[in-house]
Amino acid sequence: MLRTLDLRGRALSPADLLAAVPRATAARSEALETAARLVEDVATNGETALRAQAEQFDGVTGHDIRVPLEHLDEALERLDSSVREALERAIDRVRVASAVQVPPPATTKVGPGALIHQRWQPVRRVGVYVPGGKAVYPSSVVMNVVPAQAAGVQQIALASPPQRSEGGRVHPVILAAARLLGVTEVYAMGGAGAIGAFAFGVPSLGLDAVDVVTGPGNNFVAAAKRVVAGRVGTDSEAGATEILIVADDTADARLVAADLISQAEHDEQASAVLVTTSPSLADAVQIEVAARAATTLHAERIAVALAGPQSAIVLVDDLDDAVEFSNAYAPEHLELHLADPMTDRFVHAGAVFVGAHSPVSLGDYLAGSNHVLPTGGQARYAAGLSASTFLRPQQIIEYDQAALAEVADAIVALADAEVLPAHGEAVRARFTA
Repeated sequence: MLRTLDLRGRALSPADLLAAVPRATAARSEALETAARLVEDVATNGETALRAQAEQFDGVTGHDIRVPLEHLDEALERLDSSVREALERAIDRVRVASAVQVPPPATTKVGPGALIHQRWQPVRRVGVYVPGGKAVYPSSVVMNVVPAQAAGVQQIALASPPQRSEGGRVHPVILAAARLLGVTEVYAMGGAGAIGAFAFGVPSLGLDAVDVVTGPGNNFVAAAKRVVAGRVGTDSEAGATEILIVADDTADARLVAADLISQAEHDEQASAVLVTTSPSLADAVQIEVAARAATTLHAERIAVALAGPQSAIVLVDDLDDAVEFSNAYAPEHLELHLADPMTDRFVHAGAVFVGAHSPVSLGDYLAGSNHVLPTGGQARYAAGLSASTFLRPQQIIEYDQAALAEVADAIVALADAEVLPAHGEAVRARFTA
């Protein structure tokens, strides 16, 4: 089911390592072209485009795109008590972890009478996307909304695809999670079109354009964020999920297999990769994966993901090579099943899960960390969703006359060097009658 790549005995560059386990780049290129078309359709045709896309992709017509408040209240009233308790625990934990991500204001004195105040301003309005295709993700409501609230965002709108099985409504568990968090501006719209609606606004629905769009989704949602970037802020492109497990001969093959399968469950394009120095572990994991994957609810979907070119078991000579492979790949989720996890060496990952009792599933729900993470190698330069996603560092400069006088000659010298004399004159004007 999982192909095996033997990289032992080979000196490989980072590019060689990446080529060994390719990502679904063709699918992403196709998604970008399609997403651009769908976003432009919504930007031009608004609600009409959203309804046409809902009929095409969701099999839904005549539904309430802007969700009435009574639908939210009804969903919360009917929410299973155990699910509500689990969501409330997740909310509490993510709220605690998000609160510490908001830096306190600070004032720096760079000289007598020369002050720079640093503050962190929340954006005014955020659009949160919550997937609702192959699975239902109330946890993503928590992971997006709580950090925005911790940052101080005042307006939060949420979108999730209309469900044919629910008569065109957003899935009730998603509605209930939104209501638990006090979010009442909710839209039944999905995919790239929803991202376009957030970016451009839809007047007929009372949907104003947002300042930042966040949330996970499939490759079309991730591509749509790229299309609207620059018009609105976006988080990292959280597309089809990835797990990379680095394991040595101390690892439990049952747990490694279970975790690979858990992420393959998301989507046929999901990536599941094991990197190991142990051929015996690799063989044991193959056996466990074959046995476990066949018995799960989404066995067919899992089989496609694990058999795809984006998934593999990779054999390497030593842990140095494993570190090099992991850092080149920069996975969304990195699990370390190692006698010595060496976390300081694994520098490129959306989130790192250490040890046998820290599975990715923990991070998906109740670790307190955020599960909206960069995919496609973006973890080399991008971070997962946090309160900082919704904050802008802003400096306030406050000098008195003496402080300005102390640097006036230096300002004039630099202004003249740049042939911008009016800059210097603006300073001199403060010291002449």
